[in-house]
Amino acid sequence: MKKYLVETYYTCTFKTVHSLNELNEKSMADIDKRDDGIVEVVEVKLNNRKTKKIGDNDPKSNNKEKIEVIEKNIDKKVNNLVQNNSEIQNKIKTKIGSRFKMPDRRKGYIQKASIGEHKIYLHTGEYDDGKIGEIFIDTNKEGELVKALMNNFAIAISLGLQYGVPLDEFVDAFIDTKFEPSGKVDGNDRILSATSILDYVFRELAISYLGKEDLAHTPSIAKIQKTDEINTDDKFLKIVKNITSKGFVRSNYEEKLVDLSDIRLNLKSKN
Repeated sequence: MKKYLVETYYTCTFKTVHSLNELNEKSMADIDKRDDGIVEVVEVKLNNRKTKKIGDNDPKSNNKEKIEVIEKNIDKKVNNLVQNNSEIQNKIKTKIGSRFKMPDRRKGYIQKASIGEHKIYLHTGEYDDGKIGEIFIDTNKEGELVKALMNNFAIAISLGLQYGVPLDEFVDAFIDTKFEPSGKVDGNDRILSATSILDYVFRELAISYLGKEDLAHTPSIAKIQKTDEINTDDKFLKIVKNITSKGFVRSNYEEKLVDLSDIRLNLKSKN
């Protein structure tokens, strides 16, 4: 009874000789269609020889089947993990693209300033943790078209912030934009000039919410300290943070508490 198969592979090199009456492009193009050539064997080499048992399956097909089985098992395990783990499901539901709406009652501040003879009122709205979530821009001495464009621009920025776009991205995009009105700024203690309304607005937001002192034209009176570095063990400080706009105090909670220290002492003495 036969048990083995021997497979032998050969490499054969040969040449075909044709006779041509004329040497031109047409005759060279038609040479492959001719069947009157003389074939001469140049070389024959033993390339490879394999021996296998009769009835063995192709190893390549076996590998493919194994890979498919492994992939199916991995998919099942991942699906079971996602279905059984509520934390993963919550992360998937709160993926990028979800809108985090503003609270109905929220903190913020209004900054009035003038660029040339144009008055600008910047309104901000904040989440409970002090993160900015919306802006409104009001102007005077502007036509209805410009006012409508500024209002809708502010709405677009607000939606971007609520969908998770970092304020840094807007600051980098609109700082140093140039159009009228521009020039000297009155009414803002940190910004002395602006190249446009948008340059002024996002310069103000960057200073107040991101602590970017390099964009300010005057030094800060109080020492800048990030909110994350503030000692939150002080209960009074926690109360102030909850009721005070982060943008209004420009993140300087502890510096603002200096003026409130006497009030805290008086409240204790009355009790």
